[in-house]
Amino acid sequence: MPAVAHTTGADPLWFIGGLVYVHLDGEQTGGAFTLAERRARHGDMPPLHLHHRDDETFHVLDGEITVYAGEQTIAVTAGETALAPRGVPHTYRVESETARWFLILSPAGFERFLRAASEPADGHRMPPEGQTTDPAVLAELAAEQGIEILGAPGTLPGG
Repeated sequence: MPAVAHTTGADPLWFIGGLVYVHLDGEQTGGAFTLAERRARHGDMPPLHLHHRDDETFHVLDGEITVYAGEQTIAVTAGETALAPRGVPHTYRVESETARWFLILSPAGFERFLRAASEPADGHRMPPEGQTTDPAVLAELAAEQGIEILGAPGTLPGG
């Protein structure tokens, strides 16, 4: 691992209806963590899932998301942070028109899922509305990284 990890710009990726940038990956952090930036539209909500290997932290930069983790429902606005620990079923929903947040996953490895489940973006813009991801393919790629899909988008923990 280099003494200092430095990136000058991550490639934009279209990931599950939004835009994602992997800023730091496991190679750059010695396997300690992944730092990604996510942008999504109002109503964006991934499938209910849990991470068997990593903790997922959401730090909102712009907008508002609701994080549903276990029995908790947490409104997270710009400057606020929420944690979904490994082993806890969770999802989120974008409440504002758009939102932008950092995802920090520890230890690293989540970047492999992001890259495998994405396609290169056409510039630094959101994907076309209505773009879909095959749920079976998404579940298979997630499982390879220790992520278990528990329900379709819109499914809440305990629901």
